[in-house]
Amino acid sequence: MAEGGFDFKKLLDETKATLITPAEYFAVMPKEGGFGDPIVKAVIYSFIAGIFTFLWGALKLTAAAGAFGGMIGGGIGIMGLIWSIIGGIIGLFIGGAIVLVISAICGGNTNYEANVRVTASLMALSPVSAILSFLAGFSLWLGGLVSLAVALYGLYLLYIAVTKALAGKEGTAKVISIVLAVIPVLMILSTLLCVKAASNFSDQIMKDIPAQNQEQFKKLSEDFNKALEDAKKAAPEGGDKDEEK
Repeated sequence: MAEGGFDFKKLLDETKATLITPAEYFAVMPKEGGFGDPIVKAVIYSFIAGIFTFLWGALKLTAAAGAFGGMIGGGIGIMGLIWSIIGGIIGLFIGGAIVLVISAICGGNTNYEANVRVTASLMALSPVSAILSFLAGFSLWLGGLVSLAVALYGLYLLYIAVTKALAGKEGTAKVISIVLAVIPVLMILSTLLCVKAASNFSDQIMKDIPAQNQEQFKKLSEDFNKALEDAKKAAPEGGDKDEEK
């Protein structure tokens, strides 16, 4: 903290250094000084990410209001932003524990505060992920591949942080990063392939239906979806009436 309040210019400089020149930044980043700065970082990053995720969801610029777009849909509003911030703070301390375990495996710094500070810096990537999430609304494959690229870059930043800031062994940190990289690759690619398969299946069904009946099929599908929406809206009211009885 700077005298008189949080230094936003310093935050901006540190954010750019984290994302653009991570090796230089993590080599000299402060690893002590209290939990105040990391918490403020987590709050600001989570708030910015929440704003963009909410905006893209409201504009329907994410796949299914955010298949890769994050935690907040367009209809959640201010409560979604609040929960995004709360989730960011919780994630900061849980992430600090996870980074500490990784650092310990790599023979690095096991001071919890130092690992929380590293986690707070790594969270600089969350607004970037939220800003780019709108791409999934234009192309699910483009959004998925961009999401994968961001996740892999996040693992690269973790590798740099563990070796430079926490003095972990490079060989062990590299192996852990590669192993962890398999998770987002499998998750995102499997999701994309499942969506493609479902889309192909739907297209095949439409091809098998005679042309004169396709419009009727579409209308039946729309009526079915509308009935489901009406049922969802009516469900709470019915539950309240049951409670009153």
